[in-house]
Amino acid sequence: MRNKIKIKRGIEEQRKIYKVEIAKNSSILPGDLQGSPDESLILKDTLVFIDEAFLEKLSKHLGKGRYIKFDKVLFAKNLAKNQKLDCKDIFYYTAPPFQSDNPTKEEEKRRYGYDKFINNLKEKGIIVREGRCQRLKIDGAFIFKQKAVDVLLAMDLTNVPIKYPNVKKIILISSDSDFVPVLENLMTNGVKTILYTYYEKTRNTPFSRSNHLIKSVNKYVLLNENDFLNALFKNGRKNEK
Repeated sequence: MRNKIKIKRGIEEQRKIYKVEIAKNSSILPGDLQGSPDESLILKDTLVFIDEAFLEKLSKHLGKGRYIKFDKVLFAKNLAKNQKLDCKDIFYYTAPPFQSDNPTKEEEKRRYGYDKFINNLKEKGIIVREGRCQRLKIDGAFIFKQKAVDVLLAMDLTNVPIKYPNVKKIILISSDSDFVPVLENLMTNGVKTILYTYYEKTRNTPFSRSNHLIKSVNKYVLLNENDFLNALFKNGRKNEK
């Protein structure tokens, strides 16, 4: 009997689904490990918004320093299915690699690989929003930052009630608290947000918890390695960019 209890606890700890502690809407249902039916059975259509910078960073972290190669469409649909929702459209936010005025061979190579990757996403029906990559020189070293990507994501979130009036729940894959005002505005317009994110409680971690972001959504779920492994390409290769 004790062994059965231990096994059950182990299964429950593998997937933790959370509800905000102080919810503005008292009718919000908490994450249910038993899979009890809720209003999502009626409001089926959903949109999945993917913050590429966050997702790829997490992929490399969970892949022990190497990117996990996985199918973005299957990944998004699996997350929607876990919430008993049908994935209507997938939005992917990224930026092309930096290109100088006279691109080097390395820059051209990176751009070729990027274009091939993006075209593949578009062929699969993913809506790709591209910002730009800015190169900055700080203390003698070059650093690269994506620009305008968050603005594009925020604009699309704002347009959900207008362009998708039948969608009442969306899924956001991110850890950026800059989206809080938009998410709060969506809630006032009857659109609930399910946040898929990741954080660690240990110190000096690249993934910290944003209470501000978590409190702005209706439900949040911590991504784990299985979410990536369940969306591997058919060749089964786990660690490949």
